[in-house]
Amino acid sequence: MVADSTMGAGTGSEPECSDSLRTFGAVVQALREHAGLSRTELGELVRFSKHTVASVELGRRMPDPVFVERAEPALGNTGALRKAAAHLARQPGLAAWFRQWARLERSAITYWTYECRVIPGFLQTESYARAITVSVPPVKEAEQVDHQVAARLERQRLLDHKPPIAFSFIVEQALIERTTGGDDVTRELIDHLIVQSSRFNVELQVMPLRQPDHAGFDGPLMLLESPDHRWFGYAEGQRGGLLITNPDEVSIMLQRYAKLRSQALNPEDSRSLLKRMRGAP
Repeated sequence: MVADSTMGAGTGSEPECSDSLRTFGAVVQALREHAGLSRTELGELVRFSKHTVASVELGRRMPDPVFVERAEPALGNTGALRKAAAHLARQPGLAAWFRQWARLERSAITYWTYECRVIPGFLQTESYARAITVSVPPVKEAEQVDHQVAARLERQRLLDHKPPIAFSFIVEQALIERTTGGDDVTRELIDHLIVQSSRFNVELQVMPLRQPDHAGFDGPLMLLESPDHRWFGYAEGQRGGLLITNPDEVSIMLQRYAKLRSQALNPEDSRSLLKRMRGAP
């Protein structure tokens, strides 16, 4: 599984319909029919396929924010869709085994991530997210790729959460050197990382290629702090993930993350490295 668990593992990983999704879909369908539009015609107006329109109306798909914004004027500009979208209960495209963690992260006050496989989902560009999504078997239909990418980008709204979340990211330099998606995608990604690392609530550290003493050999990890100052951990493998609540186990993860922080380049040196990799002066 890659990049923060969108559309995940094993059987039953396809997100189930929820009452709020079905209700939202019914509103879209009612407004569309009132406007005298077919699904194909609405799809042309919002620049999504008729199949996507059908999936939204049937409550099978979390609507992309762009879909909502384009559909609103196309269906009368009543404001109903924007208001209804704010109450949707399920995050898009998240695997069943990831949703409990996803609920916790929406109320987090501190969020730490170490990654050695892919750039963390919170820091991905759309083109990078698309490249890693199509790279990992099984082969996916275009609509499924769109769904997974939209899910990943939707989670990035937490970067602007109020009150703000304090983010820390440690990423391996090798992830950038890999040039996933090609040179153009990588240049765009590096530019994006430089911009995101300048946010007041984001600390980005790069783990250099040469680091003999490394606390991350057991793989990626995520940690978050809840409003009541309780810490939770999350670890993920190929086809599943594990929410870690036991204080003793979480303590070990916190110790490892602290060690990783001391081993990675500091934020200023990390930005300098990214600029050199990008070719900036």
